[in-house]
Amino acid sequence: MPQPQHSPVRPVPALRPAPAVARTDAYLESLQLLERLHRLLQDIIKDEFERLGRADLTPVQALLIYNLGGSEVTAGELRTRGMYQGSNVSYNLKKLVELGYVSHERCDMDRRAVRVRLTREGQEVRDRVTELFARHAAGLAMSGVLDDPAIEEVNLQWRRIERYWLEQIRYIY
Repeated sequence: MPQPQHSPVRPVPALRPAPAVARTDAYLESLQLLERLHRLLQDIIKDEFERLGRADLTPVQALLIYNLGGSEVTAGELRTRGMYQGSNVSYNLKKLVELGYVSHERCDMDRRAVRVRLTREGQEVRDRVTELFARHAAGLAMSGVLDDPAIEEVNLQWRRIERYWLEQIRYIY
């Protein structure tokens, strides 16, 4: 009786990319998502202010007001607090002062530095942005989007990435 012939053994095709490639791709996708989310956040703020009939503020300016909050800070301190992708913080602060949303005064210790804080009108804008964010947080919580994984875990991961990036910047200089 003839022996059955065996075909040469062929490797089974991988169902997913090698772990290093998958991690790199996932990281790059995260970066793209962050950029898109930031742009969408600005669109959401723009739409909200258009609904309120407030066309005098850009989304970046509204975020500056929101991040300034109840504090009195310098422009440099404000820049490190928020995400002002592609924006000129000094220019926007100057416009906010002109529009009456922010007041400013020179620092006693360093006359080159200017300290800024919200006016009553600026506080009203901040309240509108705070309400918008609270509505969205409530809607996301009701939908379960913030539960799996828990938003606190996601934030922890982003803080770790932030710390890593900061270390990379420090290493360069």
